[in-house]
Amino acid sequence: MDLIRRTKQLPARLAVFPGSYNPPTRAHLALAAAAFQAADEVLFVLPRAFPHKRYSGAGMEQRLELLLQATSDQPLFSVAASEGGLFIDIAHECLEHYPAGTELLFLCGQDAAERFVTWDYGDPQALERMLTEFRLLVARRGAEFKPPAGFEHRVVPLTLEPDWDDVSATTVRDRIASGADWQHLVPEPIVEQVKTIYGR
Repeated sequence: MDLIRRTKQLPARLAVFPGSYNPPTRAHLALAAAAFQAADEVLFVLPRAFPHKRYSGAGMEQRLELLLQATSDQPLFSVAASEGGLFIDIAHECLEHYPAGTELLFLCGQDAAERFVTWDYGDPQALERMLTEFRLLVARRGAEFKPPAGFEHRVVPLTLEPDWDDVSATTVRDRIASGADWQHLVPEPIVEQVKTIYGR
């Protein structure tokens, strides 16, 4: 893991926020802000490779630059690039940079949480082992997330205000492609960069 920008403090509770950020949206920032209901720092993580998709459109370096600009005015937001794409791989990379005893909480929306708990890890005990190493912070994304039986205590539901269910990176890209208004969906500091990268 490369910690590209790091807060000055050492958090007791670290919210780890993996994503493709293609591009970063205001919904990403709203979710990150909501994480402070349970965490002391938010670490945005852009994996070098994803388990469920390939890079297309903006490259990794462009996405990292957008992410750095979008979060630049928040002193408790950190940014990193990870080698692994699975939550457990990212968790182990985080432990190389944060002190022993730091509690890890993986931040995601309902859709990503569903993918996490239903992924075929090739081992029926994998989910149980992972959720002993970290907890999930889950925000509603169109529906409430219902944890698997027995894991309810390892999942923290987050409240998002206002409702960001309909804001996604896909929506931004689709609106740009169709010529619809999209600027209000991304953080103001990156509007011009997004226009340059995705408006081709």
